[in-house]
Amino acid sequence: MFSKNSQTGYSVARYFLLWSLMPLITAKGNDMESPRKIHNADKPPSETQLDLREVVFVIQSQRNSFHVQQAEKLRKDLLLQAQALQESPPVILLLHTLTDNEGDWSILPLLPYLSSQFGKNSSWIMFLEEDTRVKLHKLHEVLKKFNCRQEWFLGKPLHDEESTIIHHYAFSENPAAFEYPDFSAGWALSISLVNSLTSKIEEEPLKSDFTIDLKHEVALYIWEDGKGPRLTGVPELCTLPEHKPRAQYCATTVSSHSPVCGQPVKSDNIFVAVKTCKKFHSDRVPVVKKTWAKQASLLEYYSDYADPTIPTINLGVPNTERGHCGKTFAILRRYLSSHVPKTDWLLIVDDDTLISLPRLQALLSCYDSSEPVCLGERYGYGLGQGGYSYITGGGGMVFSREAVVQLLASGCKCYTNDAPDDMVLGMCLNALRVPVTHSPLFHQARPEDYAKEFLAHQTPISFHKHWNIDPIAVFNKWLLNDKHTEALQKSTKEEL
Repeated sequence: MFSKNSQTGYSVARYFLLWSLMPLITAKGNDMESPRKIHNADKPPSETQLDLREVVFVIQSQRNSFHVQQAEKLRKDLLLQAQALQESPPVILLLHTLTDNEGDWSILPLLPYLSSQFGKNSSWIMFLEEDTRVKLHKLHEVLKKFNCRQEWFLGKPLHDEESTIIHHYAFSENPAAFEYPDFSAGWALSISLVNSLTSKIEEEPLKSDFTIDLKHEVALYIWEDGKGPRLTGVPELCTLPEHKPRAQYCATTVSSHSPVCGQPVKSDNIFVAVKTCKKFHSDRVPVVKKTWAKQASLLEYYSDYADPTIPTINLGVPNTERGHCGKTFAILRRYLSSHVPKTDWLLIVDDDTLISLPRLQALLSCYDSSEPVCLGERYGYGLGQGGYSYITGGGGMVFSREAVVQLLASGCKCYTNDAPDDMVLGMCLNALRVPVTHSPLFHQARPEDYAKEFLAHQTPISFHKHWNIDPIAVFNKWLLNDKHTEALQKSTKEEL
């Protein structure tokens, strides 16, 4: 608890006091506010009734075995809390088990299912990530403040400092004007909004398009150019570590910045393949060597030109301006050949990727290399119409040996050398029913392309692109210091 003499404590307490009165205040003066959201709840917050059975929790789980275990732990914790509160248990769903639709993780295709199953007898759909930690009694009190018969979109707000490529440069004149939820804190839709969005989807099917930053795209779809509700910020939805003093005010927290499940994978058990070409030998490759290459035990540079001074290996695939599918598949074949040492893990990166291999080694301690694992930052294409998921290449693509074996054995191949390698791999994995596993610690873009508060609770593994930055300075600031990873490893050893 904060002491009475603590200015910080009083400031936080005042903030939450003002927040508790928020639903009584009419929102004014915001051009992005929806007309449907301006009116107050029909009942004062103190009179709003909400049974926990009316809250449907959707854990945004994944099919990989590690993530299934994490989701099950969260589900059991929620049920135990409900039992301790002597409340009837809420409905708790694991997203990856609900339907056979690959696009469910992009949420919007899942809404008609949620509406049909829970649209009449439930009040809220509460979405949680696997590492979100919930204080059920506090969350219950938060949701009681809002009338579920109105269209509410609740979360911890993020905003862009500047227009960014990952958001298609949306709101370029004022990027901070649009807020979207940090999924790590949990986020909620009133059942009224779920039903309304379902009607919209049924009237106008979702477009076949790219899914890049899901949290931003969901918020854009809900807002609908001002026709729908914007995100309402809820200060009790937090991304503080659960042990921090200020977390006492929070209904949600995060379990840790980065998962560590045991001893890190040894560096000589990860083979690193760097894709480059002759025109970047003199500027990009030196950055790799000055930063993260020294962390690798097994690394090769693959190019369209054999340069013994680096050295690079010419795989016999001409350089292409886009795609690089031919080169990537040549790397996959070489990985399984006798030309390179046998390892459990393969990492493929671009020559302008910045990455922390010690952090990757720690993360891989959570995964079973005997399973087909494909890990990185997940994107999607056409998920509203079926579609497929893929690991975007710039942030780094990690494959277990078993995944590479299954990919090549399937006969999967490029339709042209310049086809987009990551998307072709995604199509092949989808056909094989091998899950694409997402980690938000991999990043396709630069640090400045992400909201500051989003990165604040991460220990990032990678970033991508050298546009208008000093890549060595970025590496030193964001990826070099591993005190946090070392502390997590020490804590894990003590627990074991």
